[in-house]
Amino acid sequence: MPAGGFFWRSADLFKKINFYWILSCASPLILFFAWYAACRLQLFSVQILVPPEKVWLSFLNLLQTGELYLHLKHSLLRLFAGFTVGAAAAIAFGIVYATNRHVKDYFSLIFNVLYQIPIFVLIPIFILIFGIGETFKILLIIKACFFPVALATIDAVEGVPKQYMELSQVYQLKLRNRVKYIILPSVIPPLISSLRIALGRAWLILVAIELLAAGTGIGQMMELGRQMLRLDVVMVGVFITGMIGFILDKILRQVEQRFIQYMRQ
Repeated sequence: MPAGGFFWRSADLFKKINFYWILSCASPLILFFAWYAACRLQLFSVQILVPPEKVWLSFLNLLQTGELYLHLKHSLLRLFAGFTVGAAAAIAFGIVYATNRHVKDYFSLIFNVLYQIPIFVLIPIFILIFGIGETFKILLIIKACFFPVALATIDAVEGVPKQYMELSQVYQLKLRNRVKYIILPSVIPPLISSLRIALGRAWLILVAIELLAAGTGIGQMMELGRQMLRLDVVMVGVFITGMIGFILDKILRQVEQRFIQYMRQ
């Protein structure tokens, strides 16, 4: 390739990257300046709309005292425990459900009924049975993760082309090679997408549960701030919730892209 052509292609790529970067940053900046202007013009009471600088100072104070770390640690531990158990159980159940006709016949009705029950309907029942300890929160997170991942696993396994499996039997491929070259390329991409959805859903539900019944956690920190009329603390919790959800989604996106690149190679 001539040096000039390479230069102009690189310049075009740089312009596109800059353009997309500007677009992605524009809406948060507009929102921030609107927030700042509304506070400066005193369009709302201080009890309703807290200035950005006060929220920033509260964030720094929560960091220095270790309170934010404590709440965030408990929230992430609950999320990790519930998501790990829920996702693992969902993948195992989905594979068995999709490959075993008897299991499908036995569990089809109860699976679909439980899937339709909203999580928040179960909160009072779980509190009566398990109390407001860690068990009830983790069980609700498991429920939030289980069904999206299980449904994606079932659809992915059932979607593996039958002719591929028949050819693998004709060529007498070992089970390991069948899984590696036939099942995994078909199952993993939709499965990772479902894990992203389940993780984001579990995180939002966890924060909502902590708002209702918890001793620690980001949601409980926000609830305590509301009770003390500390809207700055509530806003810190809102921003932390959004950033954690964004980071978790980006991590799974990277995993998904890396796996797709690996399978193409």
